[in-house]
Amino acid sequence: MTNNTHIWFKDYSLEELNSSRTENMTHHLGIQYIDLQSHSLTATMPVNEKTKQPFGLLHGGASCVLAESLGSVCSWMCIDPNQSAAVGLEINANHIRSARSGLVTGECTPIHVGRQTHVWSISIKDEANKLICISRLTCSILDKPL
Repeated sequence: MTNNTHIWFKDYSLEELNSSRTENMTHHLGIQYIDLQSHSLTATMPVNEKTKQPFGLLHGGASCVLAESLGSVCSWMCIDPNQSAAVGLEINANHIRSARSGLVTGECTPIHVGRQTHVWSISIKDEANKLICISRLTCSILDKPL
């Protein structure tokens, strides 16, 4: 998507997005939305005791949580929440390398934003800007009952 207009249903702020993360998975894992552009959303997640697997590496499931959180929020921002709901349909993730500490940063960009489905690409990198995980999330857009 290369046009210069934003894809969001309305103007959202980082404060609004971060205030919605209390007492849910993003809050518990320390995910913080840090950058919102016209066609992308970026968030960080600490690599710590909440996000590591028993061998001290970033858990692949935690990377999937970061990816799905970003993609789901992006789909939600593209729709009229009074008329539609966005739900995860499929996620895949390729874990390229591991992380042991610090922050990882995920950036979500659109592949397809249609009326019934949205497809998002999420790249997760470490503090050295090395690719940790590449993920794709498909969301289904459902009509809310009248």
